[in-house]
Amino acid sequence: MNGGVKIRELREIDEFKEVYRLFDDIWHPAPHNPPVTIELMIGFAHTGNYVAGAYDEDGTLVGASVGFRAAGRTLHSHVTGAVIGRGIGRALKSHQREWCLKQGLDRITWTFDPLVRRNARFNLVKLGAMPEEYLENFYGKMADAINEGDASDRLLAVWRLTETAEPGEPPAAETLLSDEGGRPVTKEARGGTVLVGTPADVERLRREDPAAAAAWRLAVRDTLGRLIKAGWRVVGFTERGEYVISQVN
Repeated sequence: MNGGVKIRELREIDEFKEVYRLFDDIWHPAPHNPPVTIELMIGFAHTGNYVAGAYDEDGTLVGASVGFRAAGRTLHSHVTGAVIGRGIGRALKSHQREWCLKQGLDRITWTFDPLVRRNARFNLVKLGAMPEEYLENFYGKMADAINEGDASDRLLAVWRLTETAEPGEPPAAETLLSDEGGRPVTKEARGGTVLVGTPADVERLRREDPAAAAAWRLAVRDTLGRLIKAGWRVVGFTERGEYVISQVN
C-alpha cells in the first residue's frame, strides 16, 4: 500500500475503461475532448509506457496516471487524476518515480496550469520539480468543467529524479505581480529576483468572475511567461502562493 492505496500498472481493457470513467467524473469533458482515450491507453501499455491505477482496499479506482516515454531518458506524464485531499496524487507520483528509475529513466515531465496555486505548491514544494518552459495556450480550447472558457497556458514541470535540491535561504525579492482584492496588480520591481503571485482559487473565479480569471491569465502570461521566455528561472514557490523567479547570470 502506498498512501493508503494500492498502485499497480494496468493491462486490461476493462481497467482502461475504469480510468476513462474516473477521468470523466473528475473533468466532465465534452465527448470530443477526453483527457485520454481508451485506445491510447491500450497502445501505451502495450508498448511499455506508463499506465497505472490507485485502488482503495475495497478495489475502487481512486486515481490513475498515464504517461509515455520521451527523448532524453524521460517519461512525460500526460495526465494524472485522483480523488482530492487524500494524498493519492503524491502516491501516484512516488510510484511513477520508482517505475522510471527501474526503467533507467531519470526525468519526469508534465504540464500544469500556472494559475492553480495548489498544483504549483505540490509540484514545486512537495516534489521538487521546477518549471522550465512557459507554453502559451498549449492545448488550445479545452471543453471541460474545469478549464472551460480559459486559455490553456501551461508550465512544463521537470522533475529530475536523481538530483536533490539543497535547501537554502530564499533570495531577496520584490513583488512584480500581486493579488489585491482578488485582482492581479503589476508593480515596479527591480533586481535579479522577483515574485509573481497567483489567484487564491482560479477555478472558482472562472465560475463566479470570468473577467477576473481572464485578467489573471494575461497578467501571469505577461510576467511569469515573459521572464521565463527571456531566460529567467523559477527557483521556488512561497507560502503566499508566489513564484520566485531569478535572472540567470
